[in-house]
Amino acid sequence: MRKHHLPTFPQSIMKSMLPSILGASALALVTFGFGVSGFGGAASADDTRATGERIESMRDTLDRWVETRRIISEEQRDWALGKELLESRLDILKRDIDGVKAKIADAEKSIGEADRKRADLVAQNDALKATSGELAKLAADFETKTKDLVRRLPDPIKEKVRPLSQRLPEDPAASSLSLSVRFQNVVGILNEVNKFSREITVTSEVRKLSDGTSAEVTAVYLGIAQGYYIGAGGKIAGFGTATPEGWTWTAANDAAPAIGKVVAILKNEAPAEFVKVPLKLN
Repeated sequence: MRKHHLPTFPQSIMKSMLPSILGASALALVTFGFGVSGFGGAASADDTRATGERIESMRDTLDRWVETRRIISEEQRDWALGKELLESRLDILKRDIDGVKAKIADAEKSIGEADRKRADLVAQNDALKATSGELAKLAADFETKTKDLVRRLPDPIKEKVRPLSQRLPEDPAASSLSLSVRFQNVVGILNEVNKFSREITVTSEVRKLSDGTSAEVTAVYLGIAQGYYIGAGGKIAGFGTATPEGWTWTAANDAAPAIGKVVAILKNEAPAEFVKVPLKLN
């Protein structure tokens, strides 16, 4: 299995380049139109309109690409902030427990203050129980959402996190695991998924075809957003995406040449270039 990191470009750079790119494209199209008119006469109004539509289409495509990159950056930033919050809450709980242990040791050394300290410890224990109850609810919510996420994952990352996902309780309210272990399971799964989602993964798999037969294919995963496969010497191909029922593959044999070219580029068997492949968004 080989993994490739997706290239990223700052949005500010892309946005600043848009006018130049579009202007250059428009100039090229206009120049081309004048060149043709030199040989075949003046460009018609339809040709001018078609040129404008192509320029507008290019502008819309670039705008959507920049917006997509912005959304991805925001999601990664939100996940980083959420992770820091979770770690902070775990540290607070650990410090509270350590503080209680220290106060118990002091109480054993000072019998005269035992009653007062006992009352203080009871109050603190109640507060800790309340905090623990809130953390238990938070852990249960995270576990439920994480199980739903795991169900949607493609096979490579699903198998990688299986040792942790198997420890997620069927009924979070009846879990016998400690809160720290439960949070560690969730964080471990999300860390692996986050790492996988930032990479391009190429792997060999056995795919069950629509006619009931199976074939060995080469699969390409663009993180957890989209996947492609090709096999049988380039005769079968398809694409996959996450759905509420799980990862779903769709046959697309007519896209086999393009998907084969993507695989060749990722394996350094062909020079890099832009390749159009099927895309399905849920």
